[in-house]
Amino acid sequence: MHYITAGESHGPCLTAIVSGVPAGLKLSESQINSDLARRQSGYGRGGRQTIERDTVQVTSGVRFGRTLGTPVSLVIRNRDWENWTDRMAAFGDAPSDLIREVTPRPGHADLVGALKLDTDDCRNILERASARETAARVAAAGIAREFLADLGVEVFSYVTSIGSARFEEDDPLMVAPDYKPLAIEMSEVRCPDEEASAAMQAEIDRAKKAGESLGGTFRVVATGLLPGVGGFATATDRLTSRLGGALFSIPAIKGVEFGMGFEAARRSGSEVHDPILLDEQAGFVRASNNAGGLEGGMTTGMPLIATVAMKPIPTLMTPLATVNLDTLEVEEASKERSDTCAVPACAVVAESEMAFVLAEAYLEKFGRDNMADIKAAVKAYRQRLKTMAR
Repeated sequence: MHYITAGESHGPCLTAIVSGVPAGLKLSESQINSDLARRQSGYGRGGRQTIERDTVQVTSGVRFGRTLGTPVSLVIRNRDWENWTDRMAAFGDAPSDLIREVTPRPGHADLVGALKLDTDDCRNILERASARETAARVAAAGIAREFLADLGVEVFSYVTSIGSARFEEDDPLMVAPDYKPLAIEMSEVRCPDEEASAAMQAEIDRAKKAGESLGGTFRVVATGLLPGVGGFATATDRLTSRLGGALFSIPAIKGVEFGMGFEAARRSGSEVHDPILLDEQAGFVRASNNAGGLEGGMTTGMPLIATVAMKPIPTLMTPLATVNLDTLEVEEASKERSDTCAVPACAVVAESEMAFVLAEAYLEKFGRDNMADIKAAVKAYRQRLKTMAR
């Protein structure tokens, strides 16, 4: 299961096409729209979110609420397009009053993209490099999420820090899977702890007042996974590499850890590796989850936990210095309508990326044609695992 997206931030729409979707999967338009709303929400979001009210239109691959086994196409209309029809027109001449973007923002794709593509207008870069594109990813991932849910797998996220405000946890690798989703969704910063949520919001308020932006960290958790999904034989078989690549594909992501992550480099082996036990009911289990649910590029059956770091958004209301592409003089960087902090929204996008990787890994292992055959293969695999633990 793979996706491709198209569309500019201020173009008429965003489009996603998802291929490799098995037949017979029940889809919910309202569930996809719910995920889109979660992506748009969060304390610290900017003015664009007051304009857009993202909803999906499925234009192929689904009939009467079930997939046909053919590519699924999805469209999200940009309401702000009405204000950009002249400046972003696909054909015709540029308007006489067109203002080019010639003061690239440090930290954004503006300058290096302009150098790469030989353009003197950074808008040709920033429209596609914008995180607005991730709305199409979230819509597309609704298919992967429904597929995983049908097989008992849930993917969720929560924020662990914004700026210097942190959610302190005793043992998140064991406890995080039990956080109540309602507590996360009720928090404006997607943090299950009220005190930490308040501290994060205060950090955002201070940054907004100073014309600054803030990054942070969040965790993405997948529960209900079977052991042995993924592979070890080649580099591209390993879920570790696939998940890392998928998470790093999100704009502004600067770090990814699985399980204990970098802390594992500071400890001895006996403090890092998870002892294997045998449970009469569950079969092979682990006494801890320092590996974060992955060993040798495959799932262990424990919750899969990734911690992700997002840098501050490059657009600053108190801009940094840059060089004007026309005059080659030092000026202030441009200001696009932007957020003070988008860490909670980014966490939702990360859920989507994890869901796609896991969905494809399940399809590789259990078949691709239709949900009935896939479920039968999963059931047979579960039965075999039980016999190996007896």
